[in-house]
Amino acid sequence: MPTLHCYRSVSAKRGLLTQCVLLLAAMLVVTTARASAPAPRIVTLYQGATDSAVALGITPVGVVDAWLEPPMYRYLRDDLAGVAHVGLETQPNLEKIAWLSPELIVASDFRHARVAPLLRAIAPTLSMPTVFDFKTTLSQMAEATGREARAEALLARWDARVADFRRQIIERFGSEWPQKVAVVRFKSDHLRIYTSGFAGSILSELGFAQPQTLTAQSWGMKLTSPENIPVLDADVMFVLLEPDDPAIADNYRRWSAHPLWQRLTAVERNRVFEVEPVSWMMGGGILAANAMLDDLYRHYQLRPAALADVSALADVSAFDQSACAAVRENASC
Repeated sequence: MPTLHCYRSVSAKRGLLTQCVLLLAAMLVVTTARASAPAPRIVTLYQGATDSAVALGITPVGVVDAWLEPPMYRYLRDDLAGVAHVGLETQPNLEKIAWLSPELIVASDFRHARVAPLLRAIAPTLSMPTVFDFKTTLSQMAEATGREARAEALLARWDARVADFRRQIIERFGSEWPQKVAVVRFKSDHLRIYTSGFAGSILSELGFAQPQTLTAQSWGMKLTSPENIPVLDADVMFVLLEPDDPAIADNYRRWSAHPLWQRLTAVERNRVFEVEPVSWMMGGGILAANAMLDDLYRHYQLRPAALADVSALADVSAFDQSACAAVRENASC
């Protein structure tokens, strides 16, 4: 494999680390013919774990129902055709899980702490602290299933895309960056603005900032009255609407027609974007994260860098780990 270099020339001052990471992602090729580890029989009990399993090339024997687009999100349907469903993420069916005779159960402390002893009685159980930390989910599942190199490649590609987006968005906005962002989800009788969770953590990694009115909130806020609209003021707003729900659409129209809504900075600057709740909130894994990043490239009219498609590789178990180390060592270049 070619050696990865970082050159310290004046013309390349800006974006040196980005270029190194992009070179790394471009070198994700199969260097030896090594078979992947046999896929274990796993049951995934939250959405991010199901997404991560597919990203790692594993077809679970059991999954929980999707929150939207039941029984399974459209972007995962082809990969999960015929896979058994074991109930809701908040209430998995233990009898169905046991019947599937899994070798590994992937759960979450956040969702499944009460039934954890029962799950462990069925099969070894890998339990994550949250349901939205897609990097931890991917890495831990990879370690448990012998797919560490594939996870490393997927995360290296993600880091390359993040670096590319950050470079382009800073060039686009200059002194106006970072932008303050509001992620708003409308329900039939209220709205919620999120500062953390899946979308919030990704936006933070990309360099977006929180509005001053929300910096002290742990997860965000629930608003029931349009009189509180000024709390939403931000440079850009991403609105999550659940499809095929007339009540939610009506509530959105009611709020967005209010005079206070029209005074929001994002509205005045035409920076209110409707986005898919599946990729921005529900999916919870690296595939959904990349779909969310695709949305951001599109809404900001940026062109994504051409990178190697890790998901298309038959086997990345022979990925050159020294290349990853080279990027980390050159973090200051």
